[in-house]
Amino acid sequence: MLKPPEHQVAGHRAQDGQLGPLVDGCGIFYKPLQGDGRGDAEVAFYISLFSHPAVPPHILSFFPGFHGTLVLPASDASGPRPHLALDDLLAGLRSPSLIDFKIGGRTWPPDCPEDYFQKCIVKDRESTSVALGFRVSGVQIQDPAGADAFWRPSRAAVRRYMVKDVRRVLRQFVSADPPSPDQKPDCALASAVYGGPDGVLAQLMELKAWFEEQTLFHFYSASVLLVYEKDAAVAAAGQQAGKPSGVRVKLVDFAHVMEGQGVIDHNFLGGLCSLIKFMSDVLNDPEAGGRESIKVQLSCEDGSLENLGI
Repeated sequence: MLKPPEHQVAGHRAQDGQLGPLVDGCGIFYKPLQGDGRGDAEVAFYISLFSHPAVPPHILSFFPGFHGTLVLPASDASGPRPHLALDDLLAGLRSPSLIDFKIGGRTWPPDCPEDYFQKCIVKDRESTSVALGFRVSGVQIQDPAGADAFWRPSRAAVRRYMVKDVRRVLRQFVSADPPSPDQKPDCALASAVYGGPDGVLAQLMELKAWFEEQTLFHFYSASVLLVYEKDAAVAAAGQQAGKPSGVRVKLVDFAHVMEGQGVIDHNFLGGLCSLIKFMSDVLNDPEAGGRESIKVQLSCEDGSLENLGI
């Protein structure tokens, strides 16, 4: 009983006869292998990641569990096709709020085909990738009106996000009130979701510490996926103080991972530092409402950030 993922916000979707991922309802996510070597490269990365003795176990928990490959009927009715079998990162969640960040000021790998380079550089320049080192690829936020009600901007709208839009959506993502262009986000769940020992920032800082040392891989066009359910976050923010908010932080999409060759991945590290900075702003100044304009300059040499107040 394979079906398209109900809450997918980025990537190719298995709808209208198109090729896309499927889920089985039992905790497995099946991603069709991409052509022109990208699918094989992603399989090779997962095998290398989960077998490499230098990758700490706590870091492996940030990646989807890998269960090999399986030949399944493709969602576009093109016949049998090999699929990656991965953990379904949304398994067990009924009403998840999630946001996908494409990390890196540069999303194309070295020696990629010219047409792919041109496609990537246009997206990077027309979004916040170059300016901030990351961009929003997709977002879904549960509407308090009901467990099955969601606010999900169109992909066209998300592609046009500029810095002010990123600031606002980061606040909307942790607000208890319905997302509205006319209402200032209340950021009522910021401490429960972004803060705390198990919150997003703590987990991102753990990833950052690894990227400051690891020289095994360089990640191009990979994403950080954040997932939580508002009911758990409200409980954590309310009377049940100290209750885990159930936030999940995962890395996804590895068709363009390259060998690190002993060099730190400053492109990914810089984008990760920038994302941490923007989320810290929400946590430290939830009343700002995203109105301040702080220009963030990334250093591709060491992944550091320089804030230029304007």
